[in-house]
Amino acid sequence: MSNNQLNFPKVAMPFIFLAVIAIILFSKSFVTIDAGEAGVLWKRFDGGVVTDKPALGEGFHVVAPWNDVEVYEVRQQEFFDQMKVLSSNGLDIQLDATAWYHPNIEKLGMLHQTKGTNYLERVVRPALRSATREVVGRYTPEQIYSSKRAIIQKEIFEETRKILAGEFVQLNNVLVRDVTLPNTIKDAIERKLGQEQEFLEYEFRLQKAKKEAEKQRIEAKGKADANTILSASLTDKILKDKGIEATLELSKSPNTKVVIVGGKDGMPLILGNN
Repeated sequence: MSNNQLNFPKVAMPFIFLAVIAIILFSKSFVTIDAGEAGVLWKRFDGGVVTDKPALGEGFHVVAPWNDVEVYEVRQQEFFDQMKVLSSNGLDIQLDATAWYHPNIEKLGMLHQTKGTNYLERVVRPALRSATREVVGRYTPEQIYSSKRAIIQKEIFEETRKILAGEFVQLNNVLVRDVTLPNTIKDAIERKLGQEQEFLEYEFRLQKAKKEAEKQRIEAKGKADANTILSASLTDKILKDKGIEATLELSKSPNTKVVIVGGKDGMPLILGNN
């Protein structure tokens, strides 16, 4: 074997090494952003995170191999949390809530620079918990358990959205999934609600009876007034005239009858064949 053949691997090694480096750098120049994602460009020699330009959208992109791209999911995401908070009278309440959120794609560079990819734990969770403590602390367990639940859910959403307003995160909704009270408090509330329901039912029956009695009183008074008016208007002459009119009508009947004039009180009498 000649010396040239022995020296060939040594001569080729630098070229092979450079080729490997070139392949690695070349592969890093191509970035693919999938559906529902966006990319933040980081320039190693030109100011770091790019915040003054839109994020990289879906599709294929070519970047300098010494730069880097951080990919974020920009679809609506769901976050579930269980929290123990205090009511207005200091009782422990467990509240389960779900937040729907997504990063602000127009400010994705600022989000990456100030919060990073773990913005859920750094921003969203603390904001939701702080807002929940603030809102629940305004109400009693009874209000939270029953009539005020929808209002509390809305207030938690509004308070959380205020906190996240300058944090480059868009909050779409907050849903209160469950409220758990201590068993003793829950039983006491249910008993109280049951008693209130019974009282309301009794009040309803009482009001109904009063209205029915008032209706009957008004009807009786109306009948009495009508009878009084009628009695005052029925003179002897009117009664005789009505009697004569009735007698004449009966006399027109085809049935056999005998009409006697000058009956009791001067009223005519009709005697039938029966």
